[in-house]
Amino acid sequence: MSKVKMHRSTPSIDMTPMVDLAFLLVTFFMLTATATPDEPVQVSIPTSVADIPIPERDMITISIGKDNKVFFTVDGQYTRVDMLRKVGLIYKQSFTPEEEHTFAVMSSFGIPIGNMKEFLAADREERKKIQQPGIPCDSLQNELADWVLQARLANPKVRIAIKGDGEATYPVVKKVINTLLDRKVNRFNLITGDEKRPDIKS
Repeated sequence: MSKVKMHRSTPSIDMTPMVDLAFLLVTFFMLTATATPDEPVQVSIPTSVADIPIPERDMITISIGKDNKVFFTVDGQYTRVDMLRKVGLIYKQSFTPEEEHTFAVMSSFGIPIGNMKEFLAADREERKKIQQPGIPCDSLQNELADWVLQARLANPKVRIAIKGDGEATYPVVKKVINTLLDRKVNRFNLITGDEKRPDIKS
């Protein structure tokens, strides 16, 4: 009696759901990711032991580079555009919608308002090459005070943090702090690097 040969079928795996899932994940990350803008100033912050985390949004950050140049940024594109318009009115500067959009999406800046229009008109690569002199914060010309005030008016929820380089000199840091105090800003954070809390033996 001859053997009956069983028909063997080749197993197949349907990859369609896996491919769909992969495309969904790629689409999700593309829509939710935000590009990190180029920072015009590199700040090497000192370390300390701190328990207060810096909020991730609604922040004004005043950076002080090691060359004592002062830079400014605030979260929120609407806040940035509103702030630019109001500071522009104070100094009789007007900006086109394209310039406002460029300002809304760029990183921190350290340039006097009088040079802002020319700065915004440059393309992205040209702006990287421009040496920004820092925002004036002297007693005779204190544009930093106007940026702080108008940012707070545009978004009353913003908090302020100072991010100073370890090599920045004390007089410049004092000018920035005095600017805040003159504007009745008595609460602000100092951004530092994490440092291990020392062991205290009882």
